[in-house]
Amino acid sequence: MPIDSWLTQLQSTGCRLTGARRAVVEVMESSPRAMTPVKVYDAARKQDPRLGLVTVYRTLEKLEELGLIQRVHQEQGCQAFLRAGQGHQHILLCGRCGRAVLFEGDDLAALFSKVADQTGFEIKEHWLQLYGLCVECK
Repeated sequence: MPIDSWLTQLQSTGCRLTGARRAVVEVMESSPRAMTPVKVYDAARKQDPRLGLVTVYRTLEKLEELGLIQRVHQEQGCQAFLRAGQGHQHILLCGRCGRAVLFEGDDLAALFSKVADQTGFEIKEHWLQLYGLCVECK
């Protein structure tokens, strides 16, 4: 999805399209890695030195609400974000460099059915994230 589309969607929520906000959007849209807000801040400040950390957090929150980015869980906490996948995809996340790869995985119905039968839960949705080392980090 092109950056202009992200900016249009962001603007439709009432956000002003400042240079700082545009820099955050460009960083998130183009990054192949899960990024913490501080990493987004550092990268986006290269484009707009006036950027504040509060703007980063607010922009990430709006982008997540719009479904353009998704939260990634990490050992040290949940404050990393990644460009959202299209359709139903899961995440492979490199534990060393943060590279993220989205993959299709709709063949989990048998597992969910077994878990539901064993626990009595009615499973409404799921989220799968696998950790490992990417090709460059092995």
